[in-house]
Amino acid sequence: MPVDGSLDQLKREGRIVVVGASLAGLRAAETLRAKGFAGSLTMIGDEPCEPYDRPPLSKGVLLGKAAAERTALPRLRSIDATWRLGVPAGGLDMAARRVRLADGDEVPYDRLLIATGVRARPWPREEEAELDGVFVLRTRDHGAALARRLAEGPRRVLVIGAGFTGSEIASACRERGLPVTVAERGAAPLVGALGGVVGAVAAELHREHGVDLRTGVMVTALEGDSSGRVRAAHLSDGSTLETDVVVVSLGAIRNTEWLAGSGLGAGPRGIACDAGCRAFDIRGIVTDDIYAAGDVARCPHPLFGYQFLSLEHWGNAVAQAEIAAHNMVSGSTDRVPHMEVPAFWSSQFGVNVKSVGVPSMATEILIAQGSLESRRFVGVYGYQGRVIGAVAFDQARWLPFYQELIESTAPFPPAFATVDRHTDGQRPLDADFPDPSVPTHGPTVTLSGYSPADRRMTFTPAH
Repeated sequence: MPVDGSLDQLKREGRIVVVGASLAGLRAAETLRAKGFAGSLTMIGDEPCEPYDRPPLSKGVLLGKAAAERTALPRLRSIDATWRLGVPAGGLDMAARRVRLADGDEVPYDRLLIATGVRARPWPREEEAELDGVFVLRTRDHGAALARRLAEGPRRVLVIGAGFTGSEIASACRERGLPVTVAERGAAPLVGALGGVVGAVAAELHREHGVDLRTGVMVTALEGDSSGRVRAAHLSDGSTLETDVVVVSLGAIRNTEWLAGSGLGAGPRGIACDAGCRAFDIRGIVTDDIYAAGDVARCPHPLFGYQFLSLEHWGNAVAQAEIAAHNMVSGSTDRVPHMEVPAFWSSQFGVNVKSVGVPSMATEILIAQGSLESRRFVGVYGYQGRVIGAVAFDQARWLPFYQELIESTAPFPPAFATVDRHTDGQRPLDADFPDPSVPTHGPTVTLSGYSPADRRMTFTPAH
């Protein structure tokens, strides 16, 4: 029976459904149990396996140092859940409080958490995407299949897109001794996430490690041989590249299509939520029984001008899941906002890259520690006179310090005499982010606006 009474009744007898057997979904389920939820818990996932860790797929798995099937996430506690795996959600009936599955079944809920995440953006021409040797990298099966092909020693690997994932794939290929070409339509690798100043350093790392890096170009077509195997790629500069493995790393698509027509405020940018992870409906009214967490959520952040942020971060998925779970079983006065400062890390070409905040909002950057030439530095990002982000190349020990500056809305440029500054009196530089109307590959933070001009909704009268 539906539970519409007290929170105590919800915690004793309620039905909570989590759509998305993901990192966020699992950590939310564990938090629900830790908060005393004793009702029924159903986990719905489109993949046939239980939640696993994705970062190793572009690192250890591709290097042959880890098996894709051994990336299951560790359990922090028993969640005593009913698992509905291998069948994706196909629709949502908000009025009846039911999730429709693709196989026609329906699962009722009293509280719903949506943690469906993102999927890899495929190559746009379906017949070319289906050529043998063309891969994307997002799921465990993707990682296993690509690792097997790399182990066979292809003549040349082409990576399309030089965001974080594309750069990590290129790094793994070079570590395995494989010839690799990277095609990036932006001016440099990582330019959409970290800007041109840092992107220039990333470009040098690629080339110094033997990557054939081609920037300012797009792949216009993939060509197969008579057996249906990829053999070449055609580029926008008129060149043709012979290749037998292509990895498409064009960013991600948020998994919200199944919510079309449901009345929930969901679309290509994610699910619009309040700061407590409660989802909005299409009228802009917050729901009290539907929550979102992880890559699919789009929440305003007080530290960043209440911009709606969609974050593709491992740490954000965990923190947001815990906040959502807490609020699902709490009264209004006990709910808390999601205030986690975004953080991201990557390992490529022997360098540990970590960032905090939202660098892509910035207009300026100051190299506060180390130097760009040494590839050991901290860059601090500024926007409208305050610190809003920082990135470290092999200098991660400084990031907690800069996170505190972000949290305290410290002024930019920061002024302190005790910090290691290689160049006294150094001035901020233009951060050199590309025009946002020209997309680049692989941003990890998407700013999706707070302006009334951002409204693109059509209201249909209920019947």
